[in-house]
Amino acid sequence: MSNRIIAVINQKGGTGKTTLALNLSAGLALRSSTHLVDADPQRSITQWVGMGGGNSGLPGVAQLGGNPAGVLSKLSRKHRYVVVDCPPTVQGDAIVAILRVAHLALIPVLPSPIDLWASVDMAVAVNEARQYNPDLRACLVLNQLEARNALSRDMREAVAEFDVPVLVAGMQRRAAYRSAAVEGQSVYGMGKRGQQAVADIEAIIEEVLCL
Repeated sequence: MSNRIIAVINQKGGTGKTTLALNLSAGLALRSSTHLVDADPQRSITQWVGMGGGNSGLPGVAQLGGNPAGVLSKLSRKHRYVVVDCPPTVQGDAIVAILRVAHLALIPVLPSPIDLWASVDMAVAVNEARQYNPDLRACLVLNQLEARNALSRDMREAVAEFDVPVLVAGMQRRAAYRSAAVEGQSVYGMGKRGQQAVADIEAIIEEVLCL
């Protein structure tokens, strides 16, 4: 499989975009050379990695700068996987540039009507980007799922109406994701405390690598 640029994107805050990007990159780094790109003005993923003090085993983080396509192309030549934590918007030069060179866009979605409505615009943005990047693929990733929550169970039926497929694998609501952020590491670095969360991310990665 050729090198891949994976954009993690959602215009709505609080959907787990940074959490997915960070842990996804940690899992991919166990497979091959991986690099993170922090395109979010809040710089959350840079702070997250920085808290680990260089001992977290997380991939390095690059900033997007004023030449997004150039930065991503250069990194993709050096690394098998480049994971981009995108800005929380569907507009602007940065997001347009990212989607024009990305191979895959992952859109984390929470089990709430408001989040589903916001994801409609994301689906439109991805379809517009395909005019310039016909090879771009996109998938919704369900986040903070709860087995006993009726809305969580109904999510797959709801997102089936979107023009973007949803991954079978998703992220359950787990304290390990929050703890990992506080500790400046991924769920892979938490030992037994992170085992269930690692299983979530591994299932997502295995599905993504088959796309």
